[in-house]
Amino acid sequence: MLCRRLDRRGVWGRMDTCICVAEYRAFILLITFLIYTCYHMSRKPISVVKSRLHQNCSEVIQPLNSTHSLNDTTWCSWAPFDKSNYKELLGAVDNAFLVAYAIGMFISGIFGERLPLRYYLTGGMLLSGLFTSLFGLGYFWNIHVLWYFVLVQIFNGLVQTTGWPAVVSCVGNWFGKGKRGLIMGIWNSHTSVGNILGSLLAGVWVDQQWGLSFVVPGVITAIMGIITFFFLIEYPEDVDCAPPQHHGNPEESQDHPEDPANGPHCNKESSLESVGTCSKDASAQPTAISFFGALRIPGVVEFSLCLLFAKLVSYTFLYWLPLYISNVVHFSAKEAGDLSTLFDVGGIIGGILAGLVSDYINGRATTCCVMLILAAPMMFLYNHVGQSGISISIVMLLICGALVNGPYALITTAVSADLGTHKSLKGNAKALSTVTAIIDGTGSIGAALGPLLAGLISPTGWNNVFYMLIAADVLACLLLCRLVYKEILAWKSSLGRDR
Repeated sequence: MLCRRLDRRGVWGRMDTCICVAEYRAFILLITFLIYTCYHMSRKPISVVKSRLHQNCSEVIQPLNSTHSLNDTTWCSWAPFDKSNYKELLGAVDNAFLVAYAIGMFISGIFGERLPLRYYLTGGMLLSGLFTSLFGLGYFWNIHVLWYFVLVQIFNGLVQTTGWPAVVSCVGNWFGKGKRGLIMGIWNSHTSVGNILGSLLAGVWVDQQWGLSFVVPGVITAIMGIITFFFLIEYPEDVDCAPPQHHGNPEESQDHPEDPANGPHCNKESSLESVGTCSKDASAQPTAISFFGALRIPGVVEFSLCLLFAKLVSYTFLYWLPLYISNVVHFSAKEAGDLSTLFDVGGIIGGILAGLVSDYINGRATTCCVMLILAAPMMFLYNHVGQSGISISIVMLLICGALVNGPYALITTAVSADLGTHKSLKGNAKALSTVTAIIDGTGSIGAALGPLLAGLISPTGWNNVFYMLIAADVLACLLLCRLVYKEILAWKSSLGRDR
């Protein structure tokens, strides 16, 4: 494929050495991977620092110049989380972020369709780095009022919504349907990689100056925002390459001449040079889809509601797993945070496996449903036998992470991209960000409910928390029954045609 560049006079001229589309795509995968790794890295420290904000001070040696009495069991905790209702207070801080994130996500997709993605992501990352750092600066500024941490989390939740719709839209602009499940399954490991990096970075300072557990990830996120401004390429047309085909059937594409990939400058009968010189104007003609128009796309409602319960489970593990390990096994804050990263390692495996299988069987809903069915008994076993030994705990965390995060990863990536480029849109490329925001925004409601319910239920016992997670997992599975049935009918029809 030919690529061209602007010369000093502003005229398009042919490049002697062409950078092929494959290399551009690899670069887009890499930079968007790093972008969202930073987003998740900045969210994770709070789960590690929780056990430091409130800890059993009777096991901590008081400094020689301490003025606290020997009977004071909360002297080493950080006010206002040194009270007996600390779980509710920590849950309030979590939900300040998650509720703001859920509300902001529905709005973010609308802006993402109408603003340049490069500017949108840059501003979002700079602000996210700022608010993440401000939470940690509360340690150095000796702030002990709840409203400060709640407000910082609210603003951080709002600006973090700039990330997901924008990166999925950018990747969707560059990749057709082909092996989207496998590619996005591998790419979506940025979620788990970010969680792992956030846990490890937070663990370095959690037992000394826990404020640095937030400041360092915040600074890294802001730096990545600057890199995004200079290097992100939003569309293939920006470097004068043809956009991808989002549907595998070429006859289907010809039936929809308004598809930007089949416009007058990009049709299959045009010369090689005209394909290479396709302008961005062709893909910019369709108007952005409305919110209710996106809801009418087949499958959007079912997958959105399924993600609500799937994300409820995933985010409960994200925010409460280190504290659960610390309380049940009596590990230190750093040890619990390090062990919890195995859940995210399992999530990487599960996301790749879900994408690979769904591509092979051409069944996104069926893949999600099977993994959700298997996740329920595995969570039950982890709660009852997972803490009986370190080896069993490691294996169970890996398996639970794969089965819990696999469907979550598949829905937020390949499924969102499939629905955002659905054939019912007739080639309108201005729906990816809105569809992604609707699906992830609905899922974020579950992400807010999960940690909140865990904070309210955990005082009655961790067993009840796991029963709640298992119930949510079953509901997520049931919501996909209609789509699974349609996929089974499609397989039967395909087998009949083959015969």
